[in-house]
Amino acid sequence: MRHGESQANRDNIFTGWSDVPLTNQGISQAHQAGKIIATSGIQFEAVHTSILKRAILTTNIVLDEIGQSYIPEFKSWRLNERHYGGLRGKNKLAVKKQVGAKQLKIWRRSFSVVPPLLKVRDEDPRYDRYGVQIPLGESLQMAQSRLIPYWEDHIAPRLLDGHNQLVVAHGSTLRALIKFLEKISDADIPNVEVPNGKPIRYEFDRHLNILDKQFMTAADQSLEKKA
Repeated sequence: MRHGESQANRDNIFTGWSDVPLTNQGISQAHQAGKIIATSGIQFEAVHTSILKRAILTTNIVLDEIGQSYIPEFKSWRLNERHYGGLRGKNKLAVKKQVGAKQLKIWRRSFSVVPPLLKVRDEDPRYDRYGVQIPLGESLQMAQSRLIPYWEDHIAPRLLDGHNQLVVAHGSTLRALIKFLEKISDADIPNVEVPNGKPIRYEFDRHLNILDKQFMTAADQSLEKKA
């Protein structure tokens, strides 16, 4: 699932790796998502999230709501939001007026196009432990390239062992993961949307082929019976 509404989501601002908090609405969305997951009875072996606080706080709220705060929680920069480069901090409507709707959509939704890059690389000590340089900007393809190794090394093996995994991340990185899992074409990925705070449940076979995908709702009472 994607984190709850952040202040940047509310204000319609490009965020990326900037560490913005949740709004009150975002906190409420996280609680509601946790309640929805709790009704399914799903038991998780581990949870995976980014190192950005909007995803971390959403994760902690959800785990509390489902009564599974005890499970291992893995944080990785590989699950961070796509880095929007020089667009970061800018209002999307203002950018639209400046460059036009077509160019804005290409920067926001396309797979391979890189946004305008920052001229100076940011520094943040939290990334020193990973030996990672903060990007100057990323396309969705670049974000996918750093994300998939985490899926292959840390999430997929646990699923293959029969253990349910919870992933709480960001709109673009989840779009990149969905593209990979569902084999969505470059041409179709602009139409994929991942709303804030809406849990998505995937059921896989023993080879991690998708058997079923559902957006979980308050009416879902028996999803776990199909897992």
